Amino acid sequence: MLPQHQSREHADEYLSIIDSLSARPFPDENGRPGGAGQWSGPGFHLAVLRESQDFWEDRSAEIVEAAERELEAGLAALSVILAERWGAPEAVDLWPYLELDDSDSTATSREPLSFLCGVAGSMQMWRLPHSERWVGLTIGQADPEWPFQLLVGIGETSSLDGR
Repeated sequence: MLPQHQSREHADEYLSIIDSLSARPFPDENGRPGGAGQWSGPGFHLAVLRESQDFWEDRSAEIVEAAERELEAGLAALSVILAERWGAPEAVDLWPYLELDDSDSTATSREPLSFLCGVAGSMQMWRLPHSERWVGLTIGQADPEWPFQLLVGIGETSSLDGR
């Protein structure tokens, strides 16, 4: 069930983005084939599903916490819908991916994990049935003044190996 402030229209929009990215082939080069808020590359797709305000002008605890709670409600609602489709998500700790050596020849195949571990500590992940892909949801923030973002990442299951 969706929280009252989380409209069905938003959930349908998020699901449409997730379904589109899950089915889209991975490109050979990094780029933004989906437009603003979406980027892709070899073995991955990333998208910002929702974004809070930024905190350049006001970083008071009340405003920051309210923005974070709103995105957490969106993540929780979307997780319920995806769990109905694909079962319970796996909790993935993203911190181990920070420790990967950038000189490693597989580093480029680690996306979207390389990006996600830089903005979030964990994600909820589903392995797509009959596919070598996974879908992950998290809330990230690149810097304290920047907005919180509800993010979806789609990657190859091989990117999860070798933590």
